[in-house]
Amino acid sequence: MPPRTYVMIPGAWHGGWSWRPVAERLRAAGHRAVTLTLPGLGDGDDPTGLRLRDAVDHIVNEVERLGLTDVVLVGHSWGGYPMTGAAHRLAGRVTGLVYYNAFVPRPGVSLLGENPPENVQLLQSVIDSSPTRSIPAGLEFVQQLFMPGADEDAQRLLAELLTPQPGAYFADALDIPEVTTLGIPARYVLSEDDRAMPRSGHEFAARLGLEPLMVPGTHESMLTHPDEVAKAILGD
Repeated sequence: MPPRTYVMIPGAWHGGWSWRPVAERLRAAGHRAVTLTLPGLGDGDDPTGLRLRDAVDHIVNEVERLGLTDVVLVGHSWGGYPMTGAAHRLAGRVTGLVYYNAFVPRPGVSLLGENPPENVQLLQSVIDSSPTRSIPAGLEFVQQLFMPGADEDAQRLLAELLTPQPGAYFADALDIPEVTTLGIPARYVLSEDDRAMPRSGHEFAARLGLEPLMVPGTHESMLTHPDEVAKAILGD
């Protein structure tokens, strides 16, 4: 495979650090890998006032600033939202899309809109009660959704690394056509034991007209099974 550039977009509460194990394997295979941390999700960042468009702008600006071409955008979880928004603005530079345990957005539907009403009410109450209008993710969240059944030390480490998620990142929708209208080749990679998504990964993959490519592990298998996730991203 000719060298390509993979731009790795983290999910909610995560930073570019979450993609490093996979990125190192992509580089070892001869490719370039750029791991992004989106606004408000860096260590010590202030999440106040950030909107989904700020995350989309950051991806677009970084790809353009670095002069990247033949780009494959790779998005984890909520990262499917800003990735999809960026793909519409970078169509001339992007030659592939990989959704990994990720939302495939529908026009005008936010991440909150993909959730059942009881989850929406809970998340909105957390946002409304936060002085920065953000959503924290603690150990219980990691143990139940992100890494169920994993070693407790690993769960605790992940919980300490996660940063509060700007609430509007979940509340805002993309007012753009379906990503399939771009004609960019896509792949959907799904972890066998992912319990974090409000809908089946098979349902999200079907929005792309695809069957998911299965890999072992939980929602965080890019940390626990980086070899398999890297191979799936490469299409090996």
